[in-house]
Amino acid sequence: MKAAYEQKQVVIDEIKEKFEKAQGAVVIDYMGITVEEADAMRRKLREANVDYTVYKNTLAKRAIQGTDFEPLAEVLEGPSAFAFSYEDATAPARVLNDAIKEFKKMEFKGGFVEGEYYDKDAIVQVASIPSRDVLISKFMGSIQSPIANFARVVSQIAENKEEA
Repeated sequence: MKAAYEQKQVVIDEIKEKFEKAQGAVVIDYMGITVEEADAMRRKLREANVDYTVYKNTLAKRAIQGTDFEPLAEVLEGPSAFAFSYEDATAPARVLNDAIKEFKKMEFKGGFVEGEYYDKDAIVQVASIPSRDVLISKFMGSIQSPIANFARVVSQIAENKEEA
């Protein structure tokens, strides 16, 4: 009996550690997907550096009890899978949302993004936020154009002064 308790405690500590390290964490109901769909989804999650694991709800509830993640306990009913990202806070929601749309199965239960709890409807909205890299490249593109225009104007002025 003591060995079983120790094994459960190891899992509880693992869950707690993952939540504490994660920038983003999402819980989904994964019922209804086939093995092939699950494999395809896991592959996409791995490519996005998202840690995806199924845990027993009772162990997850014990792991988050007394932490900032405790609001998730309300949604831990039925089958629950957990997706954690330690770099891109919106990656779990984004990748899983694509899988939900593609397979027409599964649904969000809730999650955390940068320490804030989001219910299942809010997680869908979070899923629409582009990755950090995409946002940075869009920002860089938007500031590059005015700078290039300014450089052309300065160049034109310099050429006009040389001709005069």
